[in-house]
Amino acid sequence: MRGIGSVIGLLMVVVISLVTYKYFLASGPSADAGASTPVQTIDAVGAQNDLIAIAQAERMYQAQNGKYAPLDDLVTGGVMNFRKPSRRGYTYEVEASDTSFRATAQCTSDQTAGCHSYSIDPTMNVQIVP
Repeated sequence: MRGIGSVIGLLMVVVISLVTYKYFLASGPSADAGASTPVQTIDAVGAQNDLIAIAQAERMYQAQNGKYAPLDDLVTGGVMNFRKPSRRGYTYEVEASDTSFRATAQCTSDQTAGCHSYSIDPTMNVQIVP
């Protein structure tokens, strides 16, 4: 009898684990709730990470030069090693002044549902561009 009780207990643990996975982990929120495919989600997260890297480079540049800089100046100034000036479906631009900046990852796939453009500023918060 003891062996049957152990098997039943083990089966209950497996069933509870599968139900938990299905309802909580597999259907959890993605980084970009509007992305409809895994590839779009990966590209959106990559674009957001690129924006964070640009913002960190802006902070370093500002600390060294007392002002923010356009993307080209960040790369040529050696503050940022940016090998990909664009990512699949996104292009980057930076508007900079002495006191602020705004970096944008512009979605170039207008036909693709769920493709959002993102921006970041000195607050280091990535936001969806309306």
